[in-house]
Amino acid sequence: MRFLVVGLGSMGKRRIRNLQYLGAGEIAGFDPRADRREEAGSRYGVKTFASFEEALAEDPGALIISTPPDRHLPYALAAARSGRHFFTEAGVMTDGLEELIALCRGREIVAAPSCTMRFQPSIRVIKKLVEDRAIGGIQTFTYHSGQYLPDWHPWEDYRSFYVSRRETGACREIVPFELVWLTWLLGEVTLVSCFKGKLSSLEADIDDVYQLLLGFQGGALGHMLVDVIARVPYRVLKLISEEGVISWDWREKCVRVYRAAAGEWEEYREPAGTVEKGYIVEEEMYIAEMAHFVRAIRGEEQYQYSLAADKKVLEILLAAEKSWEKGVHFRLGGMEV
Repeated sequence: MRFLVVGLGSMGKRRIRNLQYLGAGEIAGFDPRADRREEAGSRYGVKTFASFEEALAEDPGALIISTPPDRHLPYALAAARSGRHFFTEAGVMTDGLEELIALCRGREIVAAPSCTMRFQPSIRVIKKLVEDRAIGGIQTFTYHSGQYLPDWHPWEDYRSFYVSRRETGACREIVPFELVWLTWLLGEVTLVSCFKGKLSSLEADIDDVYQLLLGFQGGALGHMLVDVIARVPYRVLKLISEEGVISWDWREKCVRVYRAAAGEWEEYREPAGTVEKGYIVEEEMYIAEMAHFVRAIRGEEQYQYSLAADKKVLEILLAAEKSWEKGVHFRLGGMEV
């Protein structure tokens, strides 16, 4: 299988490393920026192209789309129209998504939107604990995901990075990124309310804080905070019920479970991972995600996250933003409460 990595920035280079680690097949890269092509070629020994059309002429069987989020859909549509499998990084755009879903329907194309955090080791432990009802049914939760925006890519000026543009802003991207796995844990969101705003001195036309209140189909109510002003990177979760608590701190690499009946805490320690120079997140969950995509292409398993599911997650983001603009709660489906 030949793979074409579209976009050779931070995530594109990571996907090349993932594919090479897996020995998945021949890899080429496309990026209009000469500096990125040169770096990918010299670091990873892959053939690179300045033209998308020239890259497609090499007849790749699958595209890995690692461009900024506002450019995902044109490349995904091109892949679908030509009958190629494709994987896209986490997105925020819905224009063209219905067309893409229709193009892929009934065809033997693996259409794979990213669901990276479902492969995070601690989150997989939490998923099993929730499924096993370790503390009964989850009734409420709080989750904080935060990291100072200039620290995302310390090697480049954050002001020239796509996360500093309003439509593809950092918080706006991270909200659905986190919802992909939170809905996997807790089910569909049926009610959303939001506060958001530009509160920091960051030189970017973005809302740097999103506060979401979420209601789930199973009855759970919860709170999610996403920010890009925290000077310490956070991913902290607490799942709460009358029977106990499940807590997770990404920095401590530990899931803790309190069962009220026993009056005791249990700990599940995450195995040590591998962090690439210049990054803060371990490579293993990205490798596991790419391995899942490769196995799906080979027909060994079904890809676990669909375009239709991704559309539902993006609809939560849009409903949250409408909630803030109109000062109302939204039921999913657009009805004001």
